[in-house]
Amino acid sequence: MIIRSGVFRGANPYSSLISAGIILLFVFLVLAFPTDSAAWIDSARTFVTFYFNWWYVLLSCVFLIFLVGIAVSKYGALRLGDENERPKYSYFTWFAMLYAAGQGIGIIFWSIAEPMFHYTGGTPFAEGTSNAVAADMALQVSFFHWGLNAWAIYCIVALALCLVSYRLKKPLGIRYTLYPLFGDRVEGGLGVVIDVIAVFATIFGIATSLGLGVTQINAGLNHIWEVPITEAVQLILIAVITGVALCSVLSGLDRGIKWLSQVNMWLTILLLVFFFAWGPTRYLLVSLGEATLSYVTNLFRFNVFVESVPADATNWQAMWQGWWTTFYWGWWISWAPFVGVFVARVSRGRTVREFIFGVVGVSSLLSFVWIVAYGGTALWAELFGPGGVSDAVNANISMALFATFEAMDVGAIAVVAGVIGTILVTTYFVTSSDSGTLVVATILSEGNENPLFRHRILWGTFEGVVAAVLLVAGGSAALSTLQTAAIIAALPFSVIMVLMCFAILRCLSREHSKDGITTAHSAI
Repeated sequence: MIIRSGVFRGANPYSSLISAGIILLFVFLVLAFPTDSAAWIDSARTFVTFYFNWWYVLLSCVFLIFLVGIAVSKYGALRLGDENERPKYSYFTWFAMLYAAGQGIGIIFWSIAEPMFHYTGGTPFAEGTSNAVAADMALQVSFFHWGLNAWAIYCIVALALCLVSYRLKKPLGIRYTLYPLFGDRVEGGLGVVIDVIAVFATIFGIATSLGLGVTQINAGLNHIWEVPITEAVQLILIAVITGVALCSVLSGLDRGIKWLSQVNMWLTILLLVFFFAWGPTRYLLVSLGEATLSYVTNLFRFNVFVESVPADATNWQAMWQGWWTTFYWGWWISWAPFVGVFVARVSRGRTVREFIFGVVGVSSLLSFVWIVAYGGTALWAELFGPGGVSDAVNANISMALFATFEAMDVGAIAVVAGVIGTILVTTYFVTSSDSGTLVVATILSEGNENPLFRHRILWGTFEGVVAAVLLVAGGSAALSTLQTAAIIAALPFSVIMVLMCFAILRCLSREHSKDGITTAHSAI
């Protein structure tokens, strides 16, 4: 039900009020009881990673197999739109917008830190091996967390939205992804529940990324201009950049968001060229090929691994999978409503096969190149160069990128790269925030692709507030708090995603049959 007048004009009042109430309650509890809140959050993380790590692992594997099956099936030729419709955006613009929304800000933060942690701390897949083998496995595990499985999670939601919106002509809202299963019931109380869960996951998933991004921007400013790394500075940065993101989201998808996404892609390419040209070129190229082939070989092994007992059986918080794989799958699931809506909006006119291979396959390849360029350079510095990156990562994860620039020993070029890196983190921060704001407002407007400005401003502000509160609540353990928020927010939405798979199959079957009848009549 959309209100036509008053404060909630253009939005569903029930979904909006409940979502806003949950977020405001969370903010109040954290600010009023900071110590207790930190303990609650920590306990929640332990509970989810202890009891549900198998669930996250199972889902990501099933989603990937499910999508590959659809892509190679008879349904792959079905067009996401009218049969004569063609895509609005070029491949370059399409991939730029996909990547900016899907992984940009997060992969900048983790592309060096994660391989370095796996290299120095080990993984369950390569213990007691040589340094070279450990480095290769560090890249493979990073590929696993940022590659096919991650994009498959996004693709489930995006494909469901594309089918119901562009084939069944329903609004581009999360509630309508289950329309093939529940029909008009999604327009009532069931739809409110779906929307609230989606908004809850999206707000906390984006807040996690914004919290990580602002710590890295602070680190970049410290590296370049010696701006102090403090909580106060980070809160100011959140406020400033949230304001910039609001200006962008008010300009719309085809102006601010599209332009910033293209800027992101060009800056990304520029930094990739920097690493391959001034870094250990041969080592990076060999590592890219070797790690990719090994990743494909080990993909089944990675997907069926479930850690039942941590290395330290007396400390369940020491579970490797809880800190890594479970966090990532939870993060991607919590981002899936946001990324799914955004990807669906920019993918109309493509075939199902083209859509799946583009979203899951091409995006994963770009992630592999990125991880090797950034993380591979850092690993080379530890193996053959001056080192120091692992020490910087252990001291402050957000300094990983700038420590790698210094380890490359390229003089003034490293300073320029540091400036570009800081700008890139900032632009990805803005695009994540503005895209997320637009999507949340779209969800609460029941699929209206141009929600009112008042709703964009409200939810953009909420995103910044939640990110700031999570940083304050976490204190010295802010990273753990941000990770926990993503994992917990993903759990209820993961159930909706399972239902989406059944809805996708039902919709594909019906639409394929309808197209077959249409084609036969045309031939006659």
